[in-house]
Amino acid sequence: MAEKAAVPVRATIGVIAEEAGVSVPTVSKVLNGRADVSAATRERVESVLARHSYRRRTRGPARTGPPLIDLCFHELGNEWGLEIIRGVERAASELGVGVVLTELGGKHHPEQEWLDAVLARRPLGVLLVMSSLSAAQRHQLESRSIPFVVIDTEGEPPKDVPTVGSNNWNGGLAATQHLLELGHRRIGMISGPDDVLCSRARVDGYRSAHAEADVPFDPDLVRWGNFDANLGYVHGLDLLGQPDRPTAIFAGSDIQALGVYRAARELNLSIPGDLSVVGYDNVPLTEWLGITTIEQPLRAMSRTATQMLVALARGQEPPLRRVDLATSLVVRESTAPPAA
Repeated sequence: MAEKAAVPVRATIGVIAEEAGVSVPTVSKVLNGRADVSAATRERVESVLARHSYRRRTRGPARTGPPLIDLCFHELGNEWGLEIIRGVERAASELGVGVVLTELGGKHHPEQEWLDAVLARRPLGVLLVMSSLSAAQRHQLESRSIPFVVIDTEGEPPKDVPTVGSNNWNGGLAATQHLLELGHRRIGMISGPDDVLCSRARVDGYRSAHAEADVPFDPDLVRWGNFDANLGYVHGLDLLGQPDRPTAIFAGSDIQALGVYRAARELNLSIPGDLSVVGYDNVPLTEWLGITTIEQPLRAMSRTATQMLVALARGQEPPLRRVDLATSLVVRESTAPPAA
């Protein structure tokens, strides 16, 4: 009679403590993100937790007040971020969940101090906006049964990481096709950082639109930077100061487009008479200013991500772990055929 295969025994906190050479209360402190543990001890315990693929069955000691989710931005300060916050807060309110907001000061990878604070709060889960975790940080959340979802990933995440974004390639394609159909042939492109996935996807769409229209792609008309107004202004001055300047500029964000507007005004160029401008995101101010833009469904993205996160926290598997919502072109007064 064949012997039955041995069933792996789940490591207990006692086993973790023994292997790490610490007490059970110390392991508990590490799991709960307590600050009164030395860095060396914390690292040793985390190493043993990772070796055993430890995963907490419960969420730790009960906390008072409503359940929370952590919303972590790489950077705040413009309408794009406010739209995501509005979407998360509305969805969280409907689900009876509170929101804790933190910012990484422009970094796409959080420091350990941020994660320690999250572990101490014991949230239902974590929403990361244009940010990613290291493998060790992922395990720290997973070992505490704290799920996480990424909104608008800054890079290509591992296949098992839940993500919600939009079709940035199609957005770049549609914006450029619109300008080409109007008759523009020298179209400048100001994008975000070249190491951020959505930036590269929008430029790829811009390049593909040129190829489909059989219009030569000129890499000298592409500028990389960030999504802020300042670099929209700086790159706008650079592009528009060329002898054979572009007749249209596709900006990687609506905020960048505002910088292009300022550059055009300083050079006495009218919009859309001398220069057509397309933005990206369709934040509320674009309607007031009449800017043609690509609508990125920011509130829908953040709502979907929040619902996915809460479902995971409640032990439910969402139908999809990768969601890319559609983008669409919104035509307003900032685009027109090039001047004869």
